[in-house]
Amino acid sequence: MLSLLFLSKRKPKTIEEKITLIQQGDQKLRDELIHDYKPFIAKSVSSVCKRYINESDDEFSIGLIAFNEAIQKFSTERGSSLLSFADVLIKRRVIDYIRQQSRAVTISMDFESEFQDEEHSRSSIEDELSIEEFRRKNEEQLRKEEIIQFQKILEDFGLSFNEIVDQAPKHADARKNAIEVAKLLIENEELKKQLLEKKRLPIKQLEKMVHLSRKTIERNRKYIIAIAIVFMGDFVYLKDYLKGVLEG
Repeated sequence: MLSLLFLSKRKPKTIEEKITLIQQGDQKLRDELIHDYKPFIAKSVSSVCKRYINESDDEFSIGLIAFNEAIQKFSTERGSSLLSFADVLIKRRVIDYIRQQSRAVTISMDFESEFQDEEHSRSSIEDELSIEEFRRKNEEQLRKEEIIQFQKILEDFGLSFNEIVDQAPKHADARKNAIEVAKLLIENEELKKQLLEKKRLPIKQLEKMVHLSRKTIERNRKYIIAIAIVFMGDFVYLKDYLKGVLEG
């Protein structure tokens, strides 16, 4: 409480301090932050659209709304910076918008094709294929950016992506057990806090909560930490992978 009171009496310096005040209701600071980061928003949107985006474009408006959403939802417990979180969210919202527009175009093409000759029908199919190719490439790009963001957070814990891949449990049951341990870890606020602050797995406490030996937990320590980071962060594609592991 004292820290928040102190923060409110001086000008916030870091973006995290600004977010704290904005989430407490400082609308003026929110407007200033959004204005200051318009170039960042335009850059994120442009990387998806593959063309220069200005403030008059509909896609920029989508990016603006997404940045505001990122401000509202951001938490340091996600394990990433606001800008990393906002960048991913902006790109997802813009891609969703493009997909909606693409569906509308496809429906229109399908309707018109009933009254057009074979040449126009072939053109419609080609347009649909182009749209699908666009979606595929953008999803590939988002996956790459998600991996890069994940790698940066792993480095804070003294880990590397290749190391996690190499040391992942070989058997499906072992992977599922490790994932369940990671879920228990982040659902416990005290243990999650220990992990984030000390950058170490609280093995002694976890041993009391699961039906696994200390040796097993220690052997999969790095993998469990990595999975916990995924669960705490905004990693859509990595979470989909973990969902597949648990359901498989």
